[in-house]
Amino acid sequence: MPIKTRMFYGWLIVLISALTLFFSGPGQTYSVSVFIDSYINEFGWSRSVVSSMYSIGTLVAGIFMGLAGGLFDRYGHRKMTLIVAFLFGAACLWMSFVRNVPMLGIGFFLIRLLGQGSMSLSSITLPPQWFIRRKGTALSIVSLGGGLSLAVLPPFNTWVIQNFGWHWGWRLWTALLWLIMTPLAYLFIRDKPEEVGMYPDGEQVQGLDIETANDTYEECWTLREALKTKAFWLIIYTVIVPSAIITGLVFHQISILGEAGLDPGTAALISTVMSLVRLPIILIAGQIADRYDLRYLIAISQGLLFGSIVTLVKANSINLVILYGVLVGVQMGIQGLIGGVIWPDYFGRKNLSTIRGVTMMAGVIGSALGPLPFGFAYDLFGGYSEALTISILFPLIGIIAGILAIKPVK
Repeated sequence: MPIKTRMFYGWLIVLISALTLFFSGPGQTYSVSVFIDSYINEFGWSRSVVSSMYSIGTLVAGIFMGLAGGLFDRYGHRKMTLIVAFLFGAACLWMSFVRNVPMLGIGFFLIRLLGQGSMSLSSITLPPQWFIRRKGTALSIVSLGGGLSLAVLPPFNTWVIQNFGWHWGWRLWTALLWLIMTPLAYLFIRDKPEEVGMYPDGEQVQGLDIETANDTYEECWTLREALKTKAFWLIIYTVIVPSAIITGLVFHQISILGEAGLDPGTAALISTVMSLVRLPIILIAGQIADRYDLRYLIAISQGLLFGSIVTLVKANSINLVILYGVLVGVQMGIQGLIGGVIWPDYFGRKNLSTIRGVTMMAGVIGSALGPLPFGFAYDLFGGYSEALTISILFPLIGIIAGILAIKPVK
């Protein structure tokens, strides 16, 4: 029977991971999208040029994510998060000095690799090292950091840009990453409960040492073994589809919602609607993920994505736009939690960062492709209807893929 040990350090790890996910925000599309019109207006670049640079930078960053995952497994989360947070601050500083298209592309690559990629990777792979039975609950709390970031950053960035300029928007994030996130990583992150003489979940199996107890909790797969399973590739599809589509929608959100009659400030606040909906959904989904088959959560998530696109296609009023924001918020809450829980649940925690690095590489590549069709559709057709209509097909396939993604057995 499990018995309680002393106060469990894992809950502090959850808090730090939530802050890490929050500070990944400057590299996330919902934050970057607020700066896009500033580049277009100041330098006269077309929307498709900016979209292409973003997609290329994101694509190259995605390719490097497999390597990043291996580094986290090799050197540990404490050392890697410290390095990544510092370099991410430097990348934000670079973005404040962008003057030409190549500099923009390099900057997009850096903030996507270090922020959207590596900071997120740290936040979602560290808690499963500390929690096995309650990883859904733990990761739902971590996801609150992402929800708060989604709520705060778009209106905050908009306010900073309007009052101080886009250059100082990036420099402010440099200061915050260097003065807050970097010291926190050094002071408080510990890689595994075994390092401080604890057990996952703060529980101990009576009469067993740590190594034996952990072997009774989970079955661990190597990356090579995981790649040979059908479930791995079905889940990858359900990762790529929302990553591509939602990134495209959020990247062009101000422009898309402008067609529905919303001004930029109001359009940015739709991200707050998404976040306010996302927060309670995350907590509910965390409890469900600890108790029920994750395949059905995947199918629900894909169904919500389908509903979001259909609503946006029909959006001709503020009410439908708000409904779109609600559906996306629910979808993001469920999808984000699934991504954190299903990989350690299906393949164990021993090689989790390596496996997650590859899966995040797929997600980042999907997000790289997302903005392109929407940007080209706007330049070619003067709107987004064609790209939105085609996008409807992909989550329908994702519903089937999710249901078929049965947990593998060695």
